[in-house]
Amino acid sequence: MQIISKEKIYSWLEEVKDPEIPVLSLVDLGVITGVSLENESIRIEMTPTFVGCPAMDMMKQEVIEVLNKHGIENVSVNISFKEPWSSDKISAKGRQALKQFGLAPPPSGNLFTDIDILEHAQCPRCNGSNTDLKNPFGPTLCRSIHYCNDCKEAFEQFKPV
Repeated sequence: MQIISKEKIYSWLEEVKDPEIPVLSLVDLGVITGVSLENESIRIEMTPTFVGCPAMDMMKQEVIEVLNKHGIENVSVNISFKEPWSSDKISAKGRQALKQFGLAPPPSGNLFTDIDILEHAQCPRCNGSNTDLKNPFGPTLCRSIHYCNDCKEAFEQFKPV
């Protein structure tokens, strides 16, 4: 087996994109929560954004395929809930990718004490804050639907968790 670093593995894993948001890697989404090199094998820890995420098997398989493509044969991927995923795990690069994709990034912060922060997301198109939550249930569990009163556009927000 070739000698590789964790940093190299993380860079390869940038190729694995979220199936619902293809501009966002699993690394930038914060779903890849650990990489360990053990003897002749590599172990990847993944924490899904939601427990019932229907794409976990697909993402797990893509992680294995990407590492196999780079010559790593002995790969194991463990789905872990030791530390729950939170939207604070999304990298700055990931937040920018969400915005460019047309999704409002979730607000940062571990504790939400004001529902207003959830109801009034910043518009990813015009950066306006004159927005309204139209539906907390978007096309997927991790998104809500908002409307910008400034540019008159509907948009989705990646929900803070």
